[in-house]
Amino acid sequence: MPTTKSLYGRRLTGYAIATAIVLTASIALAFFYAPIEVDQGFSQKIFYIHVPLAIVTLGGFVFGGIFGIQYLRSGDTRHDLRSYTAIHQGLIFCIGALITGCIWAKAAWGQWWVWDEPTLVSFLIVFLLYCTYQPLRFSIEDPERQARYAAVFAVVAGVFVPVNFIAVRLASPLIHPRVLGSSGGSLPNDMRIAFYSALLGITLLFITICKYEMASKHSRAQLAALRRSLSEENDEPAAVRTAAPRIAIK
Repeated sequence: MPTTKSLYGRRLTGYAIATAIVLTASIALAFFYAPIEVDQGFSQKIFYIHVPLAIVTLGGFVFGGIFGIQYLRSGDTRHDLRSYTAIHQGLIFCIGALITGCIWAKAAWGQWWVWDEPTLVSFLIVFLLYCTYQPLRFSIEDPERQARYAAVFAVVAGVFVPVNFIAVRLASPLIHPRVLGSSGGSLPNDMRIAFYSALLGITLLFITICKYEMASKHSRAQLAALRRSLSEENDEPAAVRTAAPRIAIK
């Protein structure tokens, strides 16, 4: 039986240490190296948290769709677990992006939300779309059907994310600042260094948390399989309905 560490825990300690180092460095760069923005002042510093969270969120959703394709092609439950974890953590990071975005909007514009801004509304639509992922999984009791339908959802929604992003980039009006412009963005070099450091740190944090979650779920599945093998009862206990993937332990 493959162990949890051999499947999901490889270099996990290294990822955790690297994440802590890069995040600490990026915070230091954001607060002590990057200059204070002239118009927004110190409140602009939340940009170094909000924008990387938003980018990593959308990347997590896209990777959830990619793993969904791999599951549909192979039927391997490990791909279902990876898709589930990417989307699950993407939702958590998405909440963080929305909260930090609202704080930044209040400081910069005097409003918590601007409904006629395409970037904000489209991001909220993506969030609400993925909020239906967990209820979808929970509503299906059969594990194979659950994984298959969830994979289809992940693929379709994952395609919607870049299409939505491109549509917003083509929109004309725009209160929300564009960080990644067609000419490389409008950030000065010192701000750009702090921003890319923060983006790397948030990306490492996302990967590390995903690996921890997959290792935890696989450990739980191994423990359940061990309990069943040691049970003296012939009848296997009925499985409890859950939105989490059912992992096949061999």
